[in-house]
Amino acid sequence: MIEHDMERISLSRQCELIGLARSSLYYEPAEETVENLMFMRLIDKQYMRTPFWGTRNMTWWLNEQGHEVNRKRVQRLMRLMGLEAIYPKPKTSEAAKEHRKYPYLLRNVEIVRPNQVWSTDITYLPLPKGFMYLVAIMDWFSRYVLSWRLSNTLDSDFCLQALEAALGIATPEIFNTDQGAQFTCREFTSRLEEVDIAISMDGRGRALDNVFVERLWRSLKYEEIYIWNHETVPALAKGVNKYFRFYNTERPHQSLQNQTPRGVYENSLQ
Repeated sequence: MIEHDMERISLSRQCELIGLARSSLYYEPAEETVENLMFMRLIDKQYMRTPFWGTRNMTWWLNEQGHEVNRKRVQRLMRLMGLEAIYPKPKTSEAAKEHRKYPYLLRNVEIVRPNQVWSTDITYLPLPKGFMYLVAIMDWFSRYVLSWRLSNTLDSDFCLQALEAALGIATPEIFNTDQGAQFTCREFTSRLEEVDIAISMDGRGRALDNVFVERLWRSLKYEEIYIWNHETVPALAKGVNKYFRFYNTERPHQSLQNQTPRGVYENSLQ
């Protein structure tokens, strides 16, 4: 996928074209034991079907499938994958320490135009010998995926890279996130403030605020990731890039009157 002939296209440009950070070209996926990777893949697939299940139900289900695993192990793996049950609960994510509290701005707000509201989220992607994390930024009105990046860690760098790529396309009025450390860190919030974007953060118990991105993850995994089982990070990046092109430009959405996200996004700007 990545050509090393510098006279054709530079590695940096090739990585940019497929949405892969240059450093990710040399990434090894995050590793776990073979058994834990198997559990993580099973948990991920079941979570796509029952996102309202917490660790108790997930542990029960794994045992029902013939796997001897205790709840403490499932808790650790789900935390590593960034998964938690979608239902109102006292604490929904791990915020950056002492981060500034931003209000939730979308209560009773009607989304009527592109670039009115963007949102972002992170998901886990399995590989045969490890896993990666994926972040994507989406326009709520059109469901258009503006940018994405892969990482083998949950630091904020790949989220900032995705943000810069999206801001190269347009500037939203409101940017909505959960209160995860990647999005509450000063580097991320200050970048939004620099360009006068209003920051909205999901309140505690507002578990369905990112439902559009959650649906994107489900579509990506069932229509690309689980089918092709990419073996390397570059192959995974190529597959994700191919899928998002398909999702944006070819895949009709019933909620968009069977139009594509890119079609709705661009036509609404005219």
